[in-house]
Amino acid sequence: MSALPDEGDFRTGRAITQDEWQELRSASLYGLPKGLQALADVDHVDVLLGYQKRLLTSTSLYSVTIVEKSRRTGATWALGAQAVLTAGSKRSANGMDTMYIGYNLDMAREFIDVCGMWAKAFNKIAFAAEEFLFPDGRSEDGADRFIQAFRIKFASGFEIVALTSKPRSLRGRQGFVIVDEAAFHDDLKELLKAALAFLIWGGKVCIISTHDGEDNAFNELIQDVRAGKKKYNIVRFDFDDALKDGLYQRICLRTGNEWSAEGEAAWRADILGQYGDAADEELFCIPSKGSGTFLPSSLIRSRMANDIPVIRLECQDGFVFKPEEDRISFAADWLEENVAPLLAALDKRQRHVFGEDFGRVADLSVIWPFAIGRDLRLDTPFTIELRNVPYEQQKQILFYVLRRLPRFSGGAMDAGGNGAYLAEVTQQEFGEHMIEPVHFSQGWYRDNTPKFKAAFEDGDIRTIPRDDDTLNDLRAFKQLKGVAQVPSDQRTLDTAKKGRKRHGDAGIACLLGHFASERDVPEYDYQSEEDEIANSPFADGAMDGNTGRALW
Repeated sequence: MSALPDEGDFRTGRAITQDEWQELRSASLYGLPKGLQALADVDHVDVLLGYQKRLLTSTSLYSVTIVEKSRRTGATWALGAQAVLTAGSKRSANGMDTMYIGYNLDMAREFIDVCGMWAKAFNKIAFAAEEFLFPDGRSEDGADRFIQAFRIKFASGFEIVALTSKPRSLRGRQGFVIVDEAAFHDDLKELLKAALAFLIWGGKVCIISTHDGEDNAFNELIQDVRAGKKKYNIVRFDFDDALKDGLYQRICLRTGNEWSAEGEAAWRADILGQYGDAADEELFCIPSKGSGTFLPSSLIRSRMANDIPVIRLECQDGFVFKPEEDRISFAADWLEENVAPLLAALDKRQRHVFGEDFGRVADLSVIWPFAIGRDLRLDTPFTIELRNVPYEQQKQILFYVLRRLPRFSGGAMDAGGNGAYLAEVTQQEFGEHMIEPVHFSQGWYRDNTPKFKAAFEDGDIRTIPRDDDTLNDLRAFKQLKGVAQVPSDQRTLDTAKKGRKRHGDAGIACLLGHFASERDVPEYDYQSEEDEIANSPFADGAMDGNTGRALW
């Protein structure tokens, strides 16, 4: 082996040979970075940051892990550790081959360099990395085809192989597959078909990438997982998540700069400035071109059915100041006339849930019950829209409905702003486990709107009212920065109440109702005192004329 060139060779501009460059590169990557190795040896700090550890926990526990990430956060570096531990272990310790698939040769070479570093750090017995030609089937004229690849062999008998994106290269292989920057592969769907075959005999798959547009196959895969169509695990971390877990401290450790909070803030601002408009996609896991309608009108209309009532109540401005007994009496009469017959007609064999979006002055409150059929599909028996209804009468109306829903199995309520009060008292009345107060956030929408859309597409939401305002509210969901939600500044005109405005209220209530249907809670069956007596084993016995209770 030739001696490494000294610093003077670079100052004088002498061209170094390919062998010298390879040796120099290997030396720079051999073992952990100097500062990090020193800390690990002396202070026993964690070599991996929090988000990197969450990633490796997922690849250990799940057959398929999808990593939605910011650029240059060291995810692939951490996966190199997993690759070495997997290929360097005996079969009895769940060892297996590891296949790394990048979309170009430089990525494959860099991953092998990283694995060489980890092999040294873990003291795994490994032979030197080598470049070789990987068989890739035959061409049309019958000649053998090969693609350039890199490999590290371990004493365990397993190996790490890194190569470029070719679906054919996975055929007939077995082990742990890492697909890096999946959004940028030429044919991700075909590549994943080959990779997922590894699961049959106990292999694992990790699919990792930044985003490359909303319509990219990688984003479609993520949406399928969030919709519950695929049972994979998603690990997500953006640029700020990485910074919170110490990314910039590690960068300072590597570069020799002194860390400070002010320095980190300035560095972050500089990085965001360099990315400009691309920062959302490149750093914050938000696929581009995401500003269209989430639920197409044709899809919504396909679930609409005739004869599903939308019951509306609007109170005059002075109603809130009427005497309490008048307000209670008015709401009770309205309920008996408009809602009681609909509740009495519900199928008592079916479970029922509800969603509720809260509004008091500018927006509506909407109560959206769902009946859960034996086939687990959701049917809407009716919806209730309340405008300018005082808080106490909203509570009165909601409690009236919930107490009469057969086999009541819980609900989800808008708990933002003034809605927090109604959600809280409903929990107190029906049980904390029965009512889920929802504080809307991008994360909540990200996790739940894909499932909501899938329920429309698959017919799991079977029927909704054929109503123009309901249609407009469901169409109000827009893709904003890759996440479906109702824009805060978007209002539509209410066709039922001319001149009034809406804010996607029925759409939010429907979303919450679907969310409630997927929660695992015991059913609750409210019984009035009269019902309890009628259904008791002593119903035919002697009764106390004053209390109406059985005498024994």
